Amino acid sequence: MPNPFFKYLDRGSDKTIVLIPGWATDYRIFDSLNVKFNYLLPLDFSPDTFENVILNALEEKGIEKVSLFGWSLGAFLAAEFSTKHPNLIEELILVSIRKKYKQEEITGIGELLKKSKKGYLYKFYGQCFFKQENLSWFKKNLFKIYCQDFDIKYLLKTLDYLKKAKINTQGLAGIERIKIIHGERDEIAPIDEARGVQERIAGSQFLTIKDSGHIPFLEEDLGKHIW
Repeated sequence: MPNPFFKYLDRGSDKTIVLIPGWATDYRIFDSLNVKFNYLLPLDFSPDTFENVILNALEEKGIEKVSLFGWSLGAFLAAEFSTKHPNLIEELILVSIRKKYKQEEITGIGELLKKSKKGYLYKFYGQCFFKQENLSWFKKNLFKIYCQDFDIKYLLKTLDYLKKAKINTQGLAGIERIKIIHGERDEIAPIDEARGVQERIAGSQFLTIKDSGHIPFLEEDLGKHIW
């Protein structure tokens, strides 16, 4: 019987990567991602349960070490998990990160959501893309699904997580391989802030994806950037 909390996709690799979505998205945001790993995808996605879900999944699948691909909100969760469980981490990949979000910024988003969930989500998803053709793909394939599946209570709860989330650069000192991937044209997470985070993590790499916004893996094939 399939596990209701995660999906495991055996893609013929000897390595596994956990794909962690951002705010107002889920595992389906990674449908077109193609990297040479087996995929571990959280299904019932919540910051409150993420750690236990992944620990249980690794135990169930007999996985000793795993790579983490955390995008946006998911990058905070990936960094937290890595800080707590460095012995489990093969590589940490942080995509579209910020050091932290401002309280007033998150509060303002919550107020706009309460006024019009669909209206705000339309604006938010639009800000995530630099290339119009990629935004058009998202609108056709995921926008309606996400508007239906994410209720206000869930969206506000995950915003509450973002109010307190931050990247603990000192806590990542024990991780040998860290890549930070960022879209050059990201409107949501300024690239200079992401570079500032990377500069405080010794030995980490910074990869800029040109002509790309907040979801660089939907605007360029990242397979060549991830071993």
